[in-house]
Amino acid sequence: MRQSVVDALDELKAKDVREIDVRGKTSIADLLVIASGTSARHVKSIADEVQKFAKKAGVHPLGVEGEGEGEWVLVDLGDVIVHVMLPRIREFYGLERLWTVGDRDEDESEAAQAG
Repeated sequence: MRQSVVDALDELKAKDVREIDVRGKTSIADLLVIASGTSARHVKSIADEVQKFAKKAGVHPLGVEGEGEGEWVLVDLGDVIVHVMLPRIREFYGLERLWTVGDRDEDESEAAQAG
């Protein structure tokens, strides 16, 4: 499923694609994929493409939210949740920071212990 999502994002030239492994942090998914679109229309088109690629792979989305506004569209594919956002919305909510809190601290403390 991950590859289908990446292919869909690449197909419509999504910007700043980031994958975050959330296994062990939540039971809602294994992977969050966050990407930006250049306009509301672009965000909607990217989310539509993700849905098409998922369906071709035999996975039907469990839910899609935010298509009306197009500022932030969430596509829930079960183990993979895709967030497509306008850059200003992405910056405001900071999902990358939210889901990676502690990751850097653990990496830095491990490096300090090794060094």
